[in-house]
Amino acid sequence: MTDTKKQTPLPEQQDIYIEVSKDGPYLVFGNPTIRQEVIAPNEYGQSWDYVKGDVYHSPAPPEEPVALCRCGRSKNKPFCDGSHAHGFDGTETASKESIIQNAKAYQGPKYTLLDNEAYCAFARFCDAFGQVWNLVMNADEQSQQIAVREACQCPAGRLMMVDPATGRILEFKLEKSIGVLEDPRLGVSGPLFVKGGIPVKDASGQPYEVRNRQTLCRCGLSKNKPFCDGSHAPVRFHDDLPLPEDFQK
Repeated sequence: MTDTKKQTPLPEQQDIYIEVSKDGPYLVFGNPTIRQEVIAPNEYGQSWDYVKGDVYHSPAPPEEPVALCRCGRSKNKPFCDGSHAHGFDGTETASKESIIQNAKAYQGPKYTLLDNEAYCAFARFCDAFGQVWNLVMNADEQSQQIAVREACQCPAGRLMMVDPATGRILEFKLEKSIGVLEDPRLGVSGPLFVKGGIPVKDASGQPYEVRNRQTLCRCGLSKNKPFCDGSHAPVRFHDDLPLPEDFQK
């Protein structure tokens, strides 16, 4: 559970963390698992779950950080191949404030939904069964359960379900790992799904808020760098990585 009133501090020493390099890749320290994760639909074609795919093994020695592409141009995705050197502008524009600060609140009979649209990763878990914004307003238990699930499935953490009785965000427990998101139903490749409270530092070494769920742009086009804002969807970003057999056409 996460306290909505206080930002989690970034420890001075952290085994697993990410540094955003200036106009370059994400440098991942501590060797967390990096694996493909596919957004899978339910029987109605709505985003509903994640299916795990291949684990990606870094070409770098284990004592060195893993460099993950964030310009969208690497020929060795998800890893960096130096393509950013040819004119990529990776200027960071995201706020250091808590994601809660600019979130809109939807107060339902049991829970309050917080929504910070600037961090949308366009994964669409929020759309199933009538949309989370409507479901949280319903009094029946089934709607409440689905609303909590949909908010917790949002990879970017844009959606946060708060229990007003405790003031805490309801969260799934996530191990520290990085998912390379794929969205075959939409026909695009998504952002990096950074899970479990992995700290992220900007190019000057300053920390962003530590969050259980966050998504880092890897198409290179987000207006909220280093975080995803859904820009990969309209440009039809593809990383050309093979999908698990069940998702191959």
